Amino acid sequence: MQEAEVAMGAERRNHREWLERWFQAALTAVDPARCLPPMLPEPGAGKTVVVGAGKAAASMAAAVEANWPGPLSGTVIVPYRHAAPTRSIEVREAGHPVPDEAGVAATQRLLGQLEGLEERDLVLVLLSGGGSALLTAPAPPLTLADKQATTRALLRSGAPIDAINTVRRHLSTVKGGRLALRAHPARVVTLLISDVPGDDPATIASGPTSPDSSTPEDARRLLDRYGVPCGTSVAEALDRAQLPPRPDDPRLRRVSCHVVAGAQAALQAAAQAARAEGMTPLVLGDTIEGEAREVARVLIGMGRSCRRWGAPVPPPCVLLSGGETSVTVRGSGRGGRNTELALAAALAAEGIPGFHLLCADTDGIDGSEDNAGAVVDPASLARARAHGLDPWAYLADNDSYGLFKAAGGLLHTGPTLTNVNDFRALLIP
Repeated sequence: MQEAEVAMGAERRNHREWLERWFQAALTAVDPARCLPPMLPEPGAGKTVVVGAGKAAASMAAAVEANWPGPLSGTVIVPYRHAAPTRSIEVREAGHPVPDEAGVAATQRLLGQLEGLEERDLVLVLLSGGGSALLTAPAPPLTLADKQATTRALLRSGAPIDAINTVRRHLSTVKGGRLALRAHPARVVTLLISDVPGDDPATIASGPTSPDSSTPEDARRLLDRYGVPCGTSVAEALDRAQLPPRPDDPRLRRVSCHVVAGAQAALQAAAQAARAEGMTPLVLGDTIEGEAREVARVLIGMGRSCRRWGAPVPPPCVLLSGGETSVTVRGSGRGGRNTELALAAALAAEGIPGFHLLCADTDGIDGSEDNAGAVVDPASLARARAHGLDPWAYLADNDSYGLFKAAGGLLHTGPTLTNVNDFRALLIP
C-alpha cells in the first residue's frame, strides 16, 4: 500500500511538471521582448513619446527601448510589483484592480506627456490587460471614491469584461478613444497585448485610443442588468457624458491599433510543447467565457468523453483553452476565477481517475491574491478532506484560495509581466 502511494505521488508530480512546462511555453510565446519588436512602426520626423498602461506595459516599454533607433520619452503605468527596468520611459505604479490615488496622479502625468504635440510627432501607446484600472481620470462629477465603489461592484457582479469596460468608458475622460484625442494632431500607433476574448482593441484597457459606438444609455442598461447600484454621482456623470469619438471621427484618421499577442498564440505554443512530449493537444478556443464553475463542468464533461469514447480526441491528450471566466461573488472567501474553476473542476471530476488540471491567469495574479491559479489532480479533494476541509462549503463561500492554501495546489509564479488572460490545460494521461 505504501509503495503504491509513493508511486501515485511521483506520477502526480510528473504530471504537474508537464502542465507547468506547457504553461511556461505559453508565457514565453507572449513575452513582449519576443512578440513586440517585429510590430514596431517606422520612426516619425519629430519626437517619439511612449505612453501606456497595463500589467505588461513596463516590459513592453523595455522592449521598445531595446529596439528603437532614436530618443524616447514618456510614461507608462503598471500595477504594484509589475515594474521593469527602463532607461528613458518613466514607469509609475498604481492600484489594480481597484484604482487608487497613485493611478490618478500617474494618469495626469501621462496626459501631460501629450500636450503640445505636432503632426510630425509620433505617440506610441502600449496597452495590455489591467489598463482600465490604471488609467484613472473620473468623468465629472465622479470622485475617485465613486469610481472605486462602482469598480468593486462590477467585479463582484459576474459581468463579462466587455460589459464592465463599456461602463468604464462612459465614466472616464481618457477611455473610449479619448486618450487619442489628447494626442491629436500627432500620429498615434497603439500596440496591444490582448487579455480579452476576441481581441477587440475597443475593449482592451477600455480602448483609450479606439473609437467607440456605445452610448451612456448602454452603460445604464448594463449596470441595471448586473444589479450594480447606480448612485447619484454615477447617474449624473452618465447624464453629462459626451459621446466618445465615433469610427468616422476625423481626429482619429492618423490613429492605428495592432494586437501583437493574444491568447491564441499562447495556446498554440502550449500545444506544440505538449505534442513534443507525446501528448495529443486539442485547443478548444481562446474566447471561452461564462461563470467559472459552469465552465469547469463543461470542461470535465469533455474530458470524460475523451476518456470513454476517445472523442473529441483520444488519450493521452491535453485540452487547452483560454478566454475569461467570471465569478458572481456570494461568499466571503478568497480566490480568483481560475482558482475557483480549479476547485469546481475537481468536484466535477471526483471519482474519475486520471484527470490533472492547471488553471492560471497568464499575468501571474489570479484576482487579488498572490497566486497565478491552482493545479488539481485526482487526490486533491482527498487531501483537502484529510485536513478537515469541506470542498463544497469552500466553493459555496468563494474560498478556493483558502482550501488550496491549506491542502496544497496553489500555483505561484509572481507577476509574469505579460497578460493574455486565462490559461487552462486539462491533462488526460
